[in-house]
Amino acid sequence: MAPVERDGRVLRATIARGRHGTLDGEALPEVEEALRGIDPADTGAVLLVSDGESFCTGGDVRAFAGAADRGAYVRGLAEAFHGLLSAMVDAPVPVVAAVPGWAAGAGMSVVCAADLAVGGHGTRLRPAYPGIGFSPDGGMSWTLPRTVGAGRAREILLTDRVLDAAEAHALGVLAVVVDDADVRAEAEAVAHRLAQGPTAALGRIKRLLAASPGATLAAQLAAEAESIAASAAGPEGAEGLAAFAEKRPPRFH
Repeated sequence: MAPVERDGRVLRATIARGRHGTLDGEALPEVEEALRGIDPADTGAVLLVSDGESFCTGGDVRAFAGAADRGAYVRGLAEAFHGLLSAMVDAPVPVVAAVPGWAAGAGMSVVCAADLAVGGHGTRLRPAYPGIGFSPDGGMSWTLPRTVGAGRAREILLTDRVLDAAEAHALGVLAVVVDDADVRAEAEAVAHRLAQGPTAALGRIKRLLAASPGATLAAQLAAEAESIAASAAGPEGAEGLAAFAEKRPPRFH
C-alpha cells in the first residue's frame, strides 16, 4: 500500500505500519512532500491513518538500541519526523487523525499536532519518552501545553501519564470519541465533510490560530480583519452569502 492515496478531495496518508503502529520512517519524506504540495483547488483535507490495531506507538526502539551511534541515528529520525510535523501545521487544509488503540511517543506528538483527532473509547495516549530515558520530539513540548495548559502538560510529560479517551477528550486532545470499531469511518467522514467546506476560509482559520499564541491582541485583530475581508471578497464568501440569502446549504465545491 502506498503511503499517500487520494480519495476525492481527501489526501489519505499512512504514517505507521504493523499491528502496534510503528512509525514508518521511510514513508515520512513522501508524506511530507505530499502535504507541502497540497493544492486547495483539489484537496480540502488530510487524513492520517495507520494500517494496524493502534494508531502509532512511536519509532522502532530496537533500532534505536542497535544503532552504532544512537545519538546521530535518533537525531536523523527526529529531523525527518519534524519535517512531517511542520508540514502538518503548515498545510493549507485541516489535518484529521484517525486514532484507534494507542498513540504513544511519536504517535501522541502527531495527535497533538493534528487539527482534529478522532479516537475510540479504548484509545489511550502516553508520552512514553521518559519510559526509555528520552525527552520528547515531534513538537509535543510545544503543542501539548497549548492544548491542555502548561501545568497539566508538565504533569503529563514528567510523570509519563496515560490519558484515557475520556480525559483526552475533556482536555481537547481528542476532538471526537466514538465506538472503537467506528474510529476510521468517523475520521473519514469528518475529513470528507471538511474537504467539502470553505477550503480557503478553513486555511485562514488555521493560520490565525497558529499565529495567535505569539501575537498581541492588536496584531491579531489586524490579521483577522485582513482575513475576513479576503474571505468576503472571494468566491467562497460570495457562495456563502448567496446560500444564506436563498435559505439553502452552501455549495463550496
